[in-house]
Amino acid sequence: MIDLRSDTVTKPSAGMLQAMMAADVGDDVFSEDSTANRLESRLAEMFGLEAGLFCPSGTMTNQIAVNVHTRSGDEVICDRLSHVYHYEGGGIARNSGASVRLLAGDRGRFSAADVAQNINPDDFHFPVTRLVVAENTCNKGGGSCWDYSMLAEISQLCGNNDLKFHLDGARIFNALIATGQQAAEYGKIFDSISICFSKGLGAPVGSVLLGNREFINSARRVRKVFGGGMRQAGYLAAAGIYALDNNIERIADDHRRALKLGEVLKSVGYVSEVLTVDTNIVIFRVDDQISEEVIVKKLAENDILAIDMDRQTIRLVTHLDFDDSMLAHTELVLINLI
Repeated sequence: MIDLRSDTVTKPSAGMLQAMMAADVGDDVFSEDSTANRLESRLAEMFGLEAGLFCPSGTMTNQIAVNVHTRSGDEVICDRLSHVYHYEGGGIARNSGASVRLLAGDRGRFSAADVAQNINPDDFHFPVTRLVVAENTCNKGGGSCWDYSMLAEISQLCGNNDLKFHLDGARIFNALIATGQQAAEYGKIFDSISICFSKGLGAPVGSVLLGNREFINSARRVRKVFGGGMRQAGYLAAAGIYALDNNIERIADDHRRALKLGEVLKSVGYVSEVLTVDTNIVIFRVDDQISEEVIVKKLAENDILAIDMDRQTIRLVTHLDFDDSMLAHTELVLINLI
């Protein structure tokens, strides 16, 4: 079965498993797990920030960041397609008591002018605008990448208006490979960054939250409250270190294969639109004469798993467990599906 539902379905390679089993570990709640500490420090240095915090998931790192940056009753600005809004169980409201102002951006990307127009006035009738969240790449935007200059402009606006700026970088390495941007530049413009290892990097679990030392000290307290304190976390952190050493540059193969799938989908009659393929996510809309459920079912009958995102909309995600032979089979199935 070829699984293109998500890049989270990958299994650890033999080399990654070996690294995990050989990890030097301790009790991470006591900050005594040397491997977790090493992953946190390495990633913080890579992105030009002071410290990091290893957590079980990207949802947790995002939600911790929101909680640290805001107070109950504040407002968070993000795009209407944002993962932090759509796919984190209403956590902004439930965990932090904050409201959300949604922007209608371009495939998840918005401008500094968009943010400026949505900062609430200093009036007790309105919630205090406190935080801006950007997602790079944007999942529901079809793996869309941000232009760094747009992010830098938003960062400057946030600084001028006493706002915090958080990056949901669940697939940030996909963005870096696609654009040629440098990781260290991101630490200059964001107050906090969430990075996931269980997507394009192929680790089984784990995300790291980055920021300055004061922010991470507060984040560590919130992680405890959220139940995210782990003990011998180094066995998981070792997978992250292995991924940094071995699985970044190969992301380009995922992008190449996704682009080919997008080209094939543009040529078949049952597809009405294919979003621009920037990275490893292919989102397409099927013609109104047939439902997305039928297409997903037919793909499954041909040993290909896909996921329906919205009405008439399907997502395919390439990853390190999807190779060129699988690509060839998928292309053939897509061409002859209907």
